Amino acid sequence: MEINTYNERELLLSLAQGNDHAFAGVFHHYRHRIYAIAFRLLNSASQAEDIVQDVFMKMWLKRYELHEISHFKAYLFTTTRNHIFTSLKLLAREQLMESELSATMVQEVRDAHIIHKEYEQILQHAIAQLPPQQELIYKLSKEEGLKRNEIADRLQLSPETIKVHLANAMRSIRAFCLTRMDLNTFLILLWMCS
Repeated sequence: MEINTYNERELLLSLAQGNDHAFAGVFHHYRHRIYAIAFRLLNSASQAEDIVQDVFMKMWLKRYELHEISHFKAYLFTTTRNHIFTSLKLLAREQLMESELSATMVQEVRDAHIIHKEYEQILQHAIAQLPPQQELIYKLSKEEGLKRNEIADRLQLSPETIKVHLANAMRSIRAFCLTRMDLNTFLILLWMCS
């Protein structure tokens, strides 16, 4: 069937019979208008293109019923409007979720920073309470990252002595921290110390 002029009623009847050319005729007649409406409301070329695709996909799925619609143009623009409103609602919901997530993350970062500072202060107090030899061995191990043998060589002590001092230092630090913070805080600090 050759289509030279746009006759909507004939195209819809032909479309109901499964004619792809009829669908193409309706598509080419309305796609720019639907795109323009969607772009004006959504201010996004990709979203406007998605609306055009969604509207015409819905039209294709309902092609057998379209010839029964007395005001096709109104039907098509109502369908377009509904898709745009749905897109706007989804966009608003996504933006709200992103905003809430961002606010939550910022607060969690602040809280974590404050907690970390508190943990660090408690840990430093615990380290300062150690006997000088244990404090030195602990700092060489945990702050400078030296291995027991390296500490032993530097301090001219046996690796076993370093092991004992380090174990005693860790035990003292745990005890100090346990008396100054709740269990959750202690477990996090313990993880940070190990």
